[in-house]
Amino acid sequence: MHTGLKITAFAAALAATFGSAYAVGGAMDPAAGKEPSHQDAHGAKERPAAEKDAARTPELPGGLQISQGGYALDLDTPRVEAGEPAELRFAVVDEDSSRKVTAFRREHGKELHLIVASSDLTTYRHLHPERAADGTWSTPVELPEAGGYRVFADFTPDGKNAEGVTLGADLAVSGDARPEALPDAERTVTVDGYEVTLDGALRPGAGSELKLGVEKDGKPVTDLQPYLGAYGHLVALRAGDLAYLHVHPNGEPGDGRTKPGPEVSFTATAPSKGAYRLFLDFRHEGKVRTAAFTVHAGGPAAAEPEPGNDESAGHGH
Repeated sequence: MHTGLKITAFAAALAATFGSAYAVGGAMDPAAGKEPSHQDAHGAKERPAAEKDAARTPELPGGLQISQGGYALDLDTPRVEAGEPAELRFAVVDEDSSRKVTAFRREHGKELHLIVASSDLTTYRHLHPERAADGTWSTPVELPEAGGYRVFADFTPDGKNAEGVTLGADLAVSGDARPEALPDAERTVTVDGYEVTLDGALRPGAGSELKLGVEKDGKPVTDLQPYLGAYGHLVALRAGDLAYLHVHPNGEPGDGRTKPGPEVSFTATAPSKGAYRLFLDFRHEGKVRTAAFTVHAGGPAAAEPEPGNDESAGHGH
């Protein structure tokens, strides 16, 4: 197997396509875990060539590859019909043995999280597939619009690689495709009578706190119900290539300090400048709802900045 060569070649291709957008990821020295010195940044002579090459190759965001870390996503359903019920079938394959993986570590109550998103980021589904004994996963799905989609499998294998992996594969939805423009950036969105407000900004190359507050009928919701082991579940996708950021909340139910609303806090890092779409899943009154936001990391401010606030997302907080 030449997985490492494949990943290196793919990284080079992406770097050529997106130019300096990925340079942010190289600002940190992965070997030392700290910001490199001026000499290190310019390849001092005492550094081995292999180390310098590694430092120049930024880590790719999740979901851009169908194969990574010795695992591959085998999507058995590459095409479905728009507006028609269908079943997605797939497997995670161990590339060393060519066998389907059947042992996973549970993360937030599930062995594997499956996300399906349209290329224009206007359709989003967080699905919960079931695994058969032979390692084949399946889940019903119905996608309303035709066009290109991306399927993301987010999991942690139980075995040789204890780190989380996010693999992605393309899914075609047949029909009359009419891609839509990315929705405008707004601080407050409404879903099923709930108003969800975003506070904070996504920063390229640095972690930042995102707070999402939930209200209903003008009143804060203080009795959010746990969903996947938390009071909220946030997924961020980069517009253009659908790079996947799976962020976790700060705190969890029962830890003695995290309240069940109205605010859910997350820490996230954008791999580059650009537009992103945030999808917040929250549960209240027994039903899961999804609030979606467009944000710009290191770009223009949202459409509805708070009155009297001189700072904006355009300043790169």
